[in-house]
Amino acid sequence: MRGRPRGPIRAEPKVRINQRIRAPKARVIAPEGEQLGILDVSDALARAEEFGLDLVEVAPNADPPVCKIMDYGKYRYEESKKEHLRKKKQATVVVKEIKLRPKTEAHDLDYKVKRLKRFLADGCKIKITVMFRGREITHPDQARKLLDRVMEIVGDECEVEQPAKHEGRNMTMRLAPKS
Repeated sequence: MRGRPRGPIRAEPKVRINQRIRAPKARVIAPEGEQLGILDVSDALARAEEFGLDLVEVAPNADPPVCKIMDYGKYRYEESKKEHLRKKKQATVVVKEIKLRPKTEAHDLDYKVKRLKRFLADGCKIKITVMFRGREITHPDQARKLLDRVMEIVGDECEVEQPAKHEGRNMTMRLAPKS
């Protein structure tokens, strides 16, 4: 293990800066936002050095690519803050599963439905699974009746995202909270 680098392997940054810019010419924007025009990359690098900043390729797909003279460290920090906000705003969907059997008694069913309602109130999606054992699989109508009873009890608190479906030795149905 002698020649192997330690620590995480870093991928090349998505944004090209300074000498990593491959295009011969680029449209350059000054730090204050004013257009400097289309310049050779070497001239743009010299301008960036005058300001004591970096030349950052902000629009690589444009023709010619757009580069801005800015502090790259500050730019990376602001981009990471934006990415963090995007991830924070992303809705995470939690799917809770409630398992039943075709011969589930009324009291047990009431308890499971009470939990189901609590999950719905929390905004979770629910997967109801009726599991068959042995010869119970020959009576899928019992499972459908059970799922119908659950829907009767829950009723207007949720909407059916996926109707009852037979999958192997299980029958599943997916519910989502009403929006």
